[in-house]
Amino acid sequence: MPPSPKLRKLLLIDDDERQEHLLQLLLAKFRREHFDLEYVSSYEAGLKKLASGNYAVCLLDYHLGERNGLELLREARIAGCDTPVFILTAEDSDELDNAAMEAGAVDYLVKSALNPRLLERSIRYALKLGDTLAQLRQLAQRDELTKLLNRREFSRILNEEWDRSARFQRPFTLVMVDIDFFKKINDTHGHQAGDEVLRHVASLLSGQVRTVDRVARYGGEEFALVMIETDCRNAAEHIRRLGLLLADLPCIVADKDLTIEVTLSAGVADSQQGATSATELVEMADKALYAAKKGGRNRIVTADGTVIPFK
Repeated sequence: MPPSPKLRKLLLIDDDERQEHLLQLLLAKFRREHFDLEYVSSYEAGLKKLASGNYAVCLLDYHLGERNGLELLREARIAGCDTPVFILTAEDSDELDNAAMEAGAVDYLVKSALNPRLLERSIRYALKLGDTLAQLRQLAQRDELTKLLNRREFSRILNEEWDRSARFQRPFTLVMVDIDFFKKINDTHGHQAGDEVLRHVASLLSGQVRTVDRVARYGGEEFALVMIETDCRNAAEHIRRLGLLLADLPCIVADKDLTIEVTLSAGVADSQQGATSATELVEMADKALYAAKKGGRNRIVTADGTVIPFK
Protein backbone atom coordinates (compact mmCIF):
# COMPACT_ATOMS: atom_id res chain seq x y z
CA MET A 1 0.00 0.00 0.00
CA PRO A 2 1.57 3.36 -1.01
CA PRO A 3 2.35 5.80 1.82
CA SER A 4 -0.12 8.61 2.46
CA PRO A 5 0.89 11.96 0.90
CA LYS A 6 2.53 14.35 3.33
CA LEU A 7 0.12 16.97 4.60
CA ARG A 8 0.92 20.61 4.02
CA LYS A 9 1.44 22.59 7.21
CA LEU A 10 -0.61 25.47 8.56
CA LEU A 11 0.67 27.73 11.32
CA LEU A 12 -1.64 29.28 13.90
CA ILE A 13 -0.23 32.10 16.03
CA ASP A 14 -2.74 33.05 18.73
CA ASP A 15 -2.39 33.72 22.45
CA ASP A 16 -5.77 32.07 23.14
CA GLU A 17 -5.25 28.29 23.35
CA ARG A 18 -8.95 27.67 22.69
CA GLN A 19 -8.48 28.86 19.10
CA GLU A 20 -6.31 25.83 18.33
CA HIS A 21 -9.13 23.46 19.28
CA LEU A 22 -11.71 25.45 17.33
CA LEU A 23 -9.51 25.57 14.27
CA GLN A 24 -8.86 21.82 14.41
CA LEU A 25 -12.61 21.26 14.33
CA LEU A 26 -12.94 23.44 11.23
CA LEU A 27 -10.00 21.77 9.47
CA ALA A 28 -11.47 18.30 10.09
CA LYS A 29 -14.47 19.26 7.96
CA PHE A 30 -12.46 20.32 4.90
CA ARG A 31 -13.58 18.53 1.74
CA ARG A 32 -10.68 18.88 -0.72
CA GLU A 33 -7.45 18.91 1.26
CA HIS A 34 -6.40 18.31 4.82
CA PHE A 35 -3.60 20.11 6.64
CA ASP A 36 -1.27 19.55 9.55
CA LEU A 37 -1.85 22.38 12.04
CA GLU A 38 0.99 23.70 14.20
CA TYR A 39 0.21 26.12 17.01
CA VAL A 40 2.28 28.67 18.94
CA SER A 41 1.01 31.21 21.43
CA SER A 42 3.72 33.87 21.71
CA TYR A 43 4.96 36.67 19.49
CA GLU A 44 8.59 35.55 19.61
CA ALA A 45 7.91 31.88 18.89
CA GLY A 46 5.45 32.82 16.17
CA LEU A 47 7.91 35.11 14.41
CA LYS A 48 10.59 32.42 14.45
CA LYS A 49 8.20 29.81 13.04
CA LEU A 50 6.78 32.10 10.35
CA ALA A 51 10.18 33.36 9.24
CA SER A 52 11.31 29.75 8.71
CA GLY A 53 9.16 29.53 5.58
CA ASN A 54 8.06 25.99 6.44
CA TYR A 55 4.32 26.62 6.24
CA ALA A 56 1.83 26.74 3.39
CA VAL A 57 -0.33 29.37 5.13
CA CYS A 58 -0.29 31.21 8.46
CA LEU A 59 -3.31 32.30 10.51
CA LEU A 60 -2.17 35.14 12.73
CA ASP A 61 -4.15 36.67 15.58
CA TYR A 62 -4.35 40.45 15.59
CA HIS A 63 -3.91 40.69 19.38
CA LEU A 64 -0.79 39.02 20.83
CA GLY A 65 -0.45 40.35 24.34
CA GLU A 66 1.24 43.75 24.39
CA ARG A 67 2.13 43.50 20.68
CA ASN A 68 -0.03 42.78 17.67
CA GLY A 69 0.01 40.49 14.69
CA LEU A 70 0.63 43.29 12.20
CA GLU A 71 3.96 44.08 13.86
CA LEU A 72 4.92 40.41 13.68
CA LEU A 73 3.93 40.22 10.03
CA ARG A 74 5.99 43.30 9.15
CA GLU A 75 9.05 41.78 10.85
CA ALA A 76 8.55 38.50 8.99
CA ARG A 77 8.26 40.29 5.64
CA ILE A 78 11.44 42.28 6.33
CA ALA A 79 13.17 38.95 7.04
CA GLY A 80 12.15 37.75 3.58
CA CYS A 81 9.20 35.53 4.52
CA ASP A 82 6.65 35.23 1.71
CA THR A 83 4.22 32.77 3.36
CA PRO A 84 0.58 33.80 2.76
CA VAL A 85 -0.81 35.20 6.03
CA PHE A 86 -4.39 35.79 7.20
CA ILE A 87 -5.00 38.11 10.14
CA LEU A 88 -7.54 36.71 12.62
CA THR A 89 -9.63 39.28 14.44
CA ALA A 90 -12.71 39.53 16.61
CA GLU A 91 -14.08 42.53 14.75
CA ASP A 92 -14.78 43.61 11.18
CA SER A 93 -13.51 47.08 10.26
CA ASP A 94 -12.30 48.98 7.20
CA GLU A 95 -9.41 50.38 9.22
CA LEU A 96 -8.11 46.90 10.06
CA ASP A 97 -8.69 45.81 6.46
CA ASN A 98 -6.39 48.56 5.18
CA ALA A 99 -3.80 48.01 7.91
CA ALA A 100 -3.66 44.26 7.22
CA MET A 101 -3.13 44.81 3.48
CA GLU A 102 -0.39 47.39 4.11
CA ALA A 103 1.40 44.98 6.45
CA GLY A 104 1.44 42.28 3.77
CA ALA A 105 -1.52 40.07 4.72
CA VAL A 106 -3.52 38.20 2.08
CA ASP A 107 -6.74 39.11 3.92
CA TYR A 108 -8.27 39.18 7.38
CA LEU A 109 -10.83 36.74 8.79
CA VAL A 110 -13.38 37.51 11.51
CA LYS A 111 -13.31 34.68 14.04
CA SER A 112 -17.06 34.66 14.72
CA ALA A 113 -17.80 34.31 10.99
CA LEU A 114 -15.48 31.38 10.35
CA ASN A 115 -16.91 28.11 9.08
CA PRO A 116 -15.29 25.17 7.29
CA ARG A 117 -16.35 26.28 3.81
CA LEU A 118 -15.15 29.87 4.24
CA LEU A 119 -11.84 28.85 5.78
CA GLU A 120 -11.13 26.15 3.17
CA ARG A 121 -11.97 28.54 0.34
CA SER A 122 -9.76 31.26 1.82
CA ILE A 123 -6.80 28.92 2.24
CA ARG A 124 -7.22 27.56 -1.27
CA TYR A 125 -7.25 31.13 -2.62
CA ALA A 126 -4.12 32.00 -0.62
CA LEU A 127 -2.25 28.97 -1.92
CA LYS A 128 -3.17 29.81 -5.50
CA LEU A 129 -2.12 33.42 -4.99
CA GLY A 130 1.14 32.26 -3.43
CA ASP A 131 1.92 30.09 -6.45
CA THR A 132 1.20 32.98 -8.81
CA LEU A 133 3.40 35.38 -6.85
CA ALA A 134 6.20 32.80 -6.76
CA GLN A 135 6.03 32.52 -10.54
CA LEU A 136 6.16 36.31 -10.86
CA ARG A 137 9.17 36.47 -8.53
CA GLN A 138 10.86 33.81 -10.64
CA LEU A 139 10.31 35.89 -13.76
CA ALA A 140 11.50 39.06 -12.05
CA GLN A 141 14.60 37.58 -10.42
CA ARG A 142 15.82 34.83 -12.75
CA ASP A 143 17.46 34.71 -16.14
CA GLU A 144 15.14 32.86 -18.49
CA LEU A 145 17.84 30.84 -20.29
CA THR A 146 20.08 29.72 -17.41
CA LYS A 147 17.64 30.01 -14.46
CA LEU A 148 20.35 31.80 -12.51
CA LEU A 149 19.73 35.13 -10.79
CA ASN A 150 19.50 37.99 -13.27
CA ARG A 151 21.67 41.08 -13.11
CA ARG A 152 19.10 43.26 -11.36
CA GLU A 153 18.52 40.78 -8.54
CA PHE A 154 22.23 40.11 -8.24
CA SER A 155 22.95 43.84 -7.91
CA ARG A 156 20.39 44.06 -5.10
CA ILE A 157 22.00 41.13 -3.26
CA LEU A 158 25.50 42.55 -3.82
CA ASN A 159 24.53 45.88 -2.26
CA GLU A 160 22.93 44.13 0.72
CA GLU A 161 26.05 42.03 1.22
CA TRP A 162 28.25 45.12 0.96
CA ASP A 163 26.25 46.82 3.72
CA ARG A 164 26.46 43.71 5.91
CA SER A 165 30.18 43.38 5.33
CA ALA A 166 30.81 47.06 6.11
CA ARG A 167 28.75 46.87 9.30
CA PHE A 168 30.24 43.68 10.73
CA GLN A 169 33.68 43.81 9.09
CA ARG A 170 33.25 40.37 7.58
CA PRO A 171 34.77 39.63 4.15
CA PHE A 172 33.08 38.49 0.99
CA THR A 173 34.41 38.11 -2.52
CA LEU A 174 33.05 39.09 -5.91
CA VAL A 175 34.04 36.92 -8.87
CA MET A 176 33.37 37.92 -12.46
CA VAL A 177 33.56 35.01 -14.94
CA ASP A 178 33.56 35.19 -18.74
CA ILE A 179 33.36 32.33 -21.27
CA ASP A 180 36.37 32.50 -23.56
CA PHE A 181 35.81 33.00 -27.31
CA PHE A 182 32.06 32.76 -26.92
CA LYS A 183 31.41 34.72 -30.12
CA LYS A 184 33.44 32.12 -32.01
CA ILE A 185 31.24 29.36 -30.58
CA ASN A 186 28.13 31.15 -31.82
CA ASP A 187 29.65 31.92 -35.22
CA THR A 188 30.94 28.36 -35.72
CA HIS A 189 28.16 26.24 -34.26
CA GLY A 190 25.15 28.57 -34.12
CA HIS A 191 23.30 30.34 -31.33
CA GLN A 192 21.51 27.17 -30.22
CA ALA A 193 24.89 25.61 -29.40
CA GLY A 194 25.88 28.86 -27.70
CA ASP A 195 22.78 28.64 -25.52
CA GLU A 196 23.72 25.08 -24.56
CA VAL A 197 27.19 26.29 -23.55
CA LEU A 198 25.65 29.02 -21.38
CA ARG A 199 23.36 26.50 -19.69
CA HIS A 200 26.24 24.08 -19.20
CA VAL A 201 28.48 26.66 -17.52
CA ALA A 202 25.55 27.94 -15.43
CA SER A 203 24.80 24.40 -14.23
CA LEU A 204 28.39 23.81 -13.17
CA LEU A 205 28.59 27.18 -11.41
CA SER A 206 25.37 26.70 -9.47
CA GLY A 207 26.25 23.09 -8.66
CA GLN A 208 29.64 23.94 -7.19
CA VAL A 209 28.94 27.02 -5.05
CA ARG A 210 27.84 26.76 -1.44
CA THR A 211 24.22 27.39 -0.50
CA VAL A 212 25.18 30.72 1.11
CA ASP A 213 26.81 31.99 -2.10
CA ARG A 214 24.99 33.62 -5.00
CA VAL A 215 25.57 33.18 -8.73
CA ALA A 216 24.02 35.15 -11.58
CA ARG A 217 24.13 35.61 -15.30
CA TYR A 218 25.51 39.13 -15.36
CA GLY A 219 25.08 39.67 -19.09
CA GLY A 220 25.80 37.86 -22.34
CA GLU A 221 28.44 35.22 -21.62
CA GLU A 222 29.45 36.80 -18.30
CA PHE A 223 28.58 35.42 -14.86
CA ALA A 224 29.02 36.87 -11.37
CA LEU A 225 29.39 35.21 -7.99
CA VAL A 226 29.20 36.57 -4.46
CA MET A 227 31.07 34.26 -2.11
CA ILE A 228 30.23 34.87 1.55
CA GLU A 229 32.86 34.87 4.32
CA THR A 230 35.55 34.19 1.71
CA ASP A 231 38.72 36.11 0.94
CA CYS A 232 40.29 36.61 -2.47
CA ARG A 233 42.73 33.70 -2.24
CA ASN A 234 40.14 31.11 -1.23
CA ALA A 235 37.66 32.33 -3.82
CA ALA A 236 40.30 32.10 -6.55
CA GLU A 237 41.14 28.54 -5.52
CA HIS A 238 37.46 27.62 -5.62
CA ILE A 239 37.11 29.03 -9.14
CA ARG A 240 40.29 27.25 -10.21
CA ARG A 241 38.76 23.91 -9.19
CA LEU A 242 35.66 24.84 -11.14
CA GLY A 243 37.77 25.50 -14.23
CA LEU A 244 39.44 22.12 -13.89
CA LEU A 245 36.02 20.47 -13.61
CA LEU A 246 34.88 22.28 -16.75
CA ALA A 247 37.95 20.93 -18.58
CA ASP A 248 36.89 17.40 -17.64
CA LEU A 249 33.25 18.03 -18.55
CA PRO A 250 32.97 19.68 -21.98
CA CYS A 251 29.59 20.82 -23.24
CA ILE A 252 27.70 18.14 -25.15
CA VAL A 253 25.16 19.38 -27.71
CA ALA A 254 23.32 16.12 -28.27
CA ASP A 255 21.05 17.06 -31.16
CA LYS A 256 24.03 18.35 -33.16
CA ASP A 257 26.42 15.58 -32.08
CA LEU A 258 28.84 18.24 -30.86
CA THR A 259 31.38 18.29 -28.05
CA ILE A 260 32.50 21.84 -27.29
CA GLU A 261 35.55 22.48 -25.14
CA VAL A 262 34.95 25.51 -22.90
CA THR A 263 37.40 27.61 -20.92
CA LEU A 264 36.84 30.57 -18.64
CA SER A 265 38.52 33.78 -17.59
CA ALA A 266 37.85 35.19 -14.13
CA GLY A 267 38.48 38.35 -12.14
CA VAL A 268 38.40 38.22 -8.35
CA ALA A 269 38.15 41.04 -5.79
CA ASP A 270 37.23 40.89 -2.13
CA SER A 271 35.48 43.47 0.00
CA GLN A 272 38.56 44.23 2.10
CA GLN A 273 40.90 45.23 -0.74
CA GLY A 274 40.21 48.95 -0.68
CA ALA A 275 36.87 49.38 -2.41
CA THR A 276 34.60 51.97 -0.80
CA SER A 277 31.34 50.77 -2.34
CA ALA A 278 29.77 47.81 -4.13
CA THR A 279 30.17 49.73 -7.38
CA GLU A 280 33.92 50.07 -6.84
CA LEU A 281 34.15 46.38 -6.00
CA VAL A 282 32.52 45.53 -9.34
CA GLU A 283 35.01 47.83 -11.09
CA MET A 284 37.92 46.05 -9.38
CA ALA A 285 36.66 42.58 -10.35
CA ASP A 286 35.94 43.77 -13.90
CA LYS A 287 39.45 45.20 -14.21
CA ALA A 288 40.92 41.90 -13.03
CA LEU A 289 38.73 40.01 -15.52
CA TYR A 290 39.93 42.26 -18.34
CA ALA A 291 43.53 41.53 -17.31
CA ALA A 292 42.79 37.78 -17.42
CA LYS A 293 41.41 38.03 -20.94
CA LYS A 294 44.16 40.34 -22.16
CA GLY A 295 46.79 38.06 -20.64
CA GLY A 296 45.73 35.04 -22.70
CA ARG A 297 42.41 33.85 -21.21
CA ASN A 298 41.82 30.51 -19.41
CA ARG A 299 43.10 32.02 -16.19
CA ILE A 300 42.17 33.87 -13.01
CA VAL A 301 43.49 37.29 -12.09
CA THR A 302 42.91 38.77 -8.64
CA ALA A 303 42.54 42.45 -7.84
CA ASP A 304 46.13 42.61 -6.55
CA GLY A 305 47.46 41.31 -9.90
CA THR A 306 48.06 37.67 -8.99
CA VAL A 307 47.68 35.37 -12.02
CA ILE A 308 46.42 31.82 -11.49
CA PRO A 309 46.21 29.57 -14.59
CA PHE A 310 43.45 27.00 -14.66
CA LYS A 311 45.85 24.37 -15.99
